Amino acid sequence: MRGKRRFTISELSEEFLQTSRTTLYQIVTDRLCYHKFCARWVPKQLTKFHKTQIMGSALTFLQTYWDEGEEFLYRIVTGDETWVQFVNAETKEQSKQWMHTHSPNKPKKFKQTPSNKKK
Repeated sequence: MRGKRRFTISELSEEFLQTSRTTLYQIVTDRLCYHKFCARWVPKQLTKFHKTQIMGSALTFLQTYWDEGEEFLYRIVTGDETWVQFVNAETKEQSKQWMHTHSPNKPKKFKQTPSNKKK
């Protein structure tokens, strides 16, 4: 079970024909304390370099604000772009895995960007 976390109760019932699906589900959830967790969508996989760069930029803005005050805020221009991903290899539902309820690391899934088509 630890080797293949994306099994289904239906797959188990095919292997254990004498055991009902309800019993198999109770064994997996109640006795083994496993539950299905969806991977948590994360916008991007940031490296330590990226995180350090973001923190440096934030500290620069904060220092400039301390030096110049409110006037600095009027010079900031922000924008937003929406990018649409046309191919999604795996849905969040498909990413579900059986994990022990006390597992420290819940699954994460980084959004993939196979196309650069703008909406």
